[in-house]
Amino acid sequence: MRRPPRRIVVLLTVTLLLSAGGFAAGWFKPTETTVTKLAPGIFFRKTQTKPQFIGCNQGWVVFKDFVLVIDANFPNQAEEVTKLIKQQTDKPIRYVFDTHYHGDHADGNMIYTAQGATAIASENSRQLFETKGIAGFRKSQQEKPAEYGSLKYEQPSLLFPRKMVIDDGTQRVELIHFGHAHTAGDAVAWLPEHGILFSGDACVNGAFNYTGDSDTESWIGVLTEMQKLPIKKIAPGHGEATDKSLLATQKRYFVELREAIQAAINDGKTLEQIKKSISLPFYEQWTGVDVKERTENIEFVYGELTKK
Repeated sequence: MRRPPRRIVVLLTVTLLLSAGGFAAGWFKPTETTVTKLAPGIFFRKTQTKPQFIGCNQGWVVFKDFVLVIDANFPNQAEEVTKLIKQQTDKPIRYVFDTHYHGDHADGNMIYTAQGATAIASENSRQLFETKGIAGFRKSQQEKPAEYGSLKYEQPSLLFPRKMVIDDGTQRVELIHFGHAHTAGDAVAWLPEHGILFSGDACVNGAFNYTGDSDTESWIGVLTEMQKLPIKKIAPGHGEATDKSLLATQKRYFVELREAIQAAINDGKTLEQIKKSISLPFYEQWTGVDVKERTENIEFVYGELTKK
């Protein structure tokens, strides 16, 4: 039996539910921006990566009286998504959920809040928004004045500790922080009635992982916890939507990367030697990219394992 359609529930809980993307232009496969209806009232916008990177994938969920947007993206892309939603419905955008603080996921918040929406994120991302987020935004204002201009940075004003539920009887979205993965403040949007997971950059489909804000050991644990969900479809922060197997593929990358680098360290190899010799055939089969090209990932994991 479905819940009463007029009831709107927003739940905040501090209960510990479960234990504890980046990019480089040359790694992208040519794609086009597309919008796919994943289920009634649930949409996934996959953004292009060539010839120009335009930001993250996004989603939106149409409730009875309002719309929830998943990931704000850059300001110009937030404007595009707003247009798309207005073509579908006259319902207002009430919420925009940032899966994490990175600019290609959150810099467009003010486009939505100017319409009366509330920006939401994990409490664990607060400090990142206040420091790295605003610093990155100011840099973008200098580098992309036509897009950013005199826009004012908008941090999420509604923060949740571990889980937030938005349920009006017609749609149910659970916003969940599983732990430190791509960033310390990663959170995902889980739609249990449809088995759909919007994973942000905690799980991406292709060579999109940026590790600079991550904890790769914890990230593996986060992916393991996500695998416990009865997922039918994953809408990742970057790359094509697919099925639950993407979680295992993403986890395998970090497991094998850590194992390969640790084995090389044990053999006495230097970081430069590791960069030249490391090989993960499965990764190239998955992404079309030789893991040697993932210099940032290799350097970061080497630093984790050597405590440097």
